Amino acid sequence: MRALLTGFEPFDGSAVNPSWEAVQLVEREQAVQQLVVHSVLLPCVFGEATWRLREAIVEHEPEVVICVGQAGGREAVTVERIAINLDDARIPDNAGEQPIDQPVVPGGPAAYFSTLPVKACVAAARKAGVPASVSHSAGTFVCNHVFYGLMHLIATEFPEVRGGFVHVPYAPEQVLDHAAPSMPVPLVAEALTAIVTAAVLLHDDLRLVGGAIH
Repeated sequence: MRALLTGFEPFDGSAVNPSWEAVQLVEREQAVQQLVVHSVLLPCVFGEATWRLREAIVEHEPEVVICVGQAGGREAVTVERIAINLDDARIPDNAGEQPIDQPVVPGGPAAYFSTLPVKACVAAARKAGVPASVSHSAGTFVCNHVFYGLMHLIATEFPEVRGGFVHVPYAPEQVLDHAAPSMPVPLVAEALTAIVTAAVLLHDDLRLVGGAIH
């Protein structure tokens, strides 16, 4: 079995991006038997990130793809449930582009659901001792752009692949000068290892509480 994990380059003035640090660690450890994990760095750039993702899928032929991004301010690892067809950038990407109220894919569906067992993935991360929860919004920046792009690729070109998106908190070194939640990268990697294991082994999700009031 093959799994592809992607992380992002740093953006918005940061020197690191914990998503990339963590997925590299998962690849180096190769902790799941009978599963080969590949990691790929994506640019924090609208359009280009999805093109690079498609190239990586073609190159590595994974059964499961999990894209990972940074969600500063979140306290837990969050497994995303839905991607929306909207780019609405609060800040410019790393190429200076700032699309506002634009579709990710013109004419595409309004949204796609993850094809991962999201609640089972959350349960696996928690069992590994890492705070985790289901998220119902991946934002409208490059993370959601890639999530939607991945699901559109699966729907139109790679129907045999299952995929989804995971957000992770800041790394501790990113919050030294201000108060914000953070999580050590090795702990994030443990969560991602548990999540990818659940994603590979389980096709049917668990029936657990994972909703939100707001």
